[in-house]
Amino acid sequence: MFRGRVKEKYAFIKARLKNYPIKLMCEALSIQRSGLYAWVAKPKSKRQLEDERLMGLIKHSWLESGCVYGYRKITSDLKDLGEACSKHRVAKLMRLEGIKAQVGYKKHKGHFSGKPAVVADNVLDRQFTVATPNRYWVTDITYIRTHEGWLYLAVVLDLYSRAVVGWSMSSRMESELVTQALLAAVWRRKPKKQVLIHSDQGSQFTGYEWSDFLTEHNLKASMSRRGNCHDNTVAESFFQLLKRERIKRKIYTTREHARADIFDYIEMFYNSRRKHGEANNMPPLAYEKLEEFKQKSV
Repeated sequence: MFRGRVKEKYAFIKARLKNYPIKLMCEALSIQRSGLYAWVAKPKSKRQLEDERLMGLIKHSWLESGCVYGYRKITSDLKDLGEACSKHRVAKLMRLEGIKAQVGYKKHKGHFSGKPAVVADNVLDRQFTVATPNRYWVTDITYIRTHEGWLYLAVVLDLYSRAVVGWSMSSRMESELVTQALLAAVWRRKPKKQVLIHSDQGSQFTGYEWSDFLTEHNLKASMSRRGNCHDNTVAESFFQLLKRERIKRKIYTTREHARADIFDYIEMFYNSRRKHGEANNMPPLAYEKLEEFKQKSV
């Protein structure tokens, strides 16, 4: 902002006149107060009036996303409303207003290779883009901190739309946690053909209870190489979104509070409202419905 053009500095100061002294801001940004006063007194141009109107729509989209969306998804929201504006203009207006996307966690460097899976081969082999729903699912477990102790979350995602099709939460990380999430997915989707379910090599996915469940429900196992999180990057990415956009490093008071908030994120926001790049920049469930309608129309 300190390197911005003069008019951008003027706009920055004007938006903060109620919070900081004019003299202090002008000195910090190296501009003359006389120039600022002349700019403020000047009638607004059509462009300025249009920017103010767009800023109202941008704020609404940002707040509706839970203060999560960045300029790309907000631009998509504006286009859905019939607005013709570039992502660069949206980014500039957001920068002037001090609106930012929720920033994620820092990634750690490392070597990712790993040994081949022992219980099941890596059948998926990082083929994360698929053409049909209910054929390729991925699953994983994460943990959420509460003042009562850890809460463990298992999810099942459909690679077709990235929708969360099954999930389960428990205070204990046992095999029942993952089988309940998978059972929820089976009940919800009722797949007619065999589904490939990809997981890591955690103990919850290598026991007899898991393998028996897969056999009983016509599911085929695929497993990441040991120590290689990139083989299951779609599930890992979902957990990063959850922790970046909703949990935000906070510690929940109770497990029940965490359950309610995570349920709201998955069912009320992620599946039904949050736009996803792999779903043609649409919410996962809306993308599935649109594609289903197209298939029926053919």
